[in-house]
Amino acid sequence: MECRHCASPLEKPGDFCLVCREENTEAVVLEAARDRVTLTMLAAEDDHDRTEPVLGETTITTTPEDGENEPIELRNFAGLVGDEIRRKRPEEVYAGGERTVIRAVREDVHHEFYRVDADDPVGEVRKRRGTRALDVVETPPMEKIGGSHSTLIGGRTGMRAIQTVAGHPHVKKVIPGPIDAGGNGSQSGLRAKVTRADGGGNVRMLLRDGSSVQENRIVTTARDREMGERIRADLNDVLAEDEFR
Repeated sequence: MECRHCASPLEKPGDFCLVCREENTEAVVLEAARDRVTLTMLAAEDDHDRTEPVLGETTITTTPEDGENEPIELRNFAGLVGDEIRRKRPEEVYAGGERTVIRAVREDVHHEFYRVDADDPVGEVRKRRGTRALDVVETPPMEKIGGSHSTLIGGRTGMRAIQTVAGHPHVKKVIPGPIDAGGNGSQSGLRAKVTRADGGGNVRMLLRDGSSVQENRIVTTARDREMGERIRADLNDVLAEDEFR
């Protein structure tokens, strides 16, 4: 494949061009299993008239280990996947499949991951990108947290859950609510769940810690319920991957 900007040869389809310093891949889609990850590289939407939307795909495999060797094997596997992502320098990474593998890759590359669950993840991502027109919020997570209630249930763990949500690029603000300590709690440990979007695309996150419940308002860049539901699904997936659900 040649660079779509300067026509220099690329070692692999979709690689970042080291000659003109321009990206060729805008989004990477990961389909993750415990023993293999397939990466599909997608061009920028406005370049589809010059090149195919799907630039190529790469599959990386591993032989899963058990016991004390598993963490090292998983870390090495995630590192190989991360190396492929870094070669592309994409704007976005979408991921579906095995959460353990996705979590390990996220820790390696530090990209913002969007969760996608579908029989045809590449097709779903192309459809999602074609209809997506959401603003991205660059504000650091801690600066997005505000409101009149400064106390969070769960202490540092509750704050980590709030920061996980605040770190999403389509979240403008997280407003903690009052704490209701009158419920009946049976679960141990803090749990978090993002609830159904309202008509304006905003959502709420419920934090539960024993018998205490706190409802936190999340202001998003969505403009309607449909787009808010996509953000809700992303947030719940990130919370699940960080073991808050």
